Amino acid sequence: MLRVPIKERLNWQQQAKEYGFNYHTMYGDKYWDESAYYQFSLEQIENGIEDPTEEIHQMCLEVVDKVVRDEQLMRRFCIPEKHWDFVRQSWLNGEPCLYSRLDFCYDGKGDAKLYENNADTPTSVYESGFWQWLWLKDNVDQGVLSPASDQFNSLQEKLVNRFSDLQYLTPGRELHFACCKDTDEDRGTVQYMEDCAIAAGLDTKFVFVEDIGIDAEKRFTNLNDEVITWMFKLYPWEFMFDEEFGDSLGKQNIRWLEPAWKSIISNKALLPMLWKMFPNHPNLLPSFFEDQLSQANFSAGIVKKPIFSREGANISILRGEEKIANTHGPYGEEGYIYQALHELPRYGDNFTLIGSWLVDDQAAGISIREDSSLVTQDMSRYLPHIIL
Repeated sequence: MLRVPIKERLNWQQQAKEYGFNYHTMYGDKYWDESAYYQFSLEQIENGIEDPTEEIHQMCLEVVDKVVRDEQLMRRFCIPEKHWDFVRQSWLNGEPCLYSRLDFCYDGKGDAKLYENNADTPTSVYESGFWQWLWLKDNVDQGVLSPASDQFNSLQEKLVNRFSDLQYLTPGRELHFACCKDTDEDRGTVQYMEDCAIAAGLDTKFVFVEDIGIDAEKRFTNLNDEVITWMFKLYPWEFMFDEEFGDSLGKQNIRWLEPAWKSIISNKALLPMLWKMFPNHPNLLPSFFEDQLSQANFSAGIVKKPIFSREGANISILRGEEKIANTHGPYGEEGYIYQALHELPRYGDNFTLIGSWLVDDQAAGISIREDSSLVTQDMSRYLPHIIL
């Protein structure tokens, strides 16, 4: 696994504008960074990332099956009691899912270590499935990269195929796409997902989360008062549960992407459950709930994570008595889990995280994020990769 400097493509910013990649730079800072790329061997991808991704995903599904059948565990995962049956039935009814992203610490040598599972609202899907592939194609066409260069990236193809399958599983329904207002990244992500659905032949519509209404029969509606019966939402389930319309969840004939059971494995409580059910698995890090810390040995350091944290918010990293990283954010009231410290590999001044994508239970590609901090956050840079 190498970090290789490369010249940026001429006028790539104009190309980004033409393709609707409007958040390549945010708040004056670079988000998309093509001044370097990461190079992998095929063995590193297949054995180091792809195989563990699919294995851990199946382990996560085993956790879901255990949690939905145990009220004490539902409390551990901070699922509101009034929504237990909604979450449980989504699993027992076999409601299909679309995609996930597992975040790994991996340096190309040892075992990849799971940091967390972004199973409900994973972002960076556009830059992973399309934009970094376009970067590869341009550089190969221009002779900058070897014609033998490849990329672990079937994400777009798998998304289109999965949408086609979901249409078969959910016949006669128009798929609404939703995200919150005033965020270019979320809007761009949802537009890309809608484009994939359209490519699969689905009928689609878009509505902002803030514009979703409820009619007299407790059905969700869009701004045209059309009833929503199928929705992809880039909006976390823990937020949905707390919304004013939360009491209506499960009481209307609507299918969700992602389904409600994803609220279990997008939750940091997943990590101590995985460690308990699959102790000493080579791709897991020792993880515990707060009342289990007497069982823990965190000699290398400890990472404190809120159960609902996203984008690296409210993370504390301690090595002995020294706090070596601390991020701010709105999470923590729901409680914390504790994970053994396993530091990201460092390339120069950059700490590097690998996101491994899944579509329909199959590994589908990777994304790479860099930061000068040990904690990868929403503004951490995105870099492309190749297999050579």
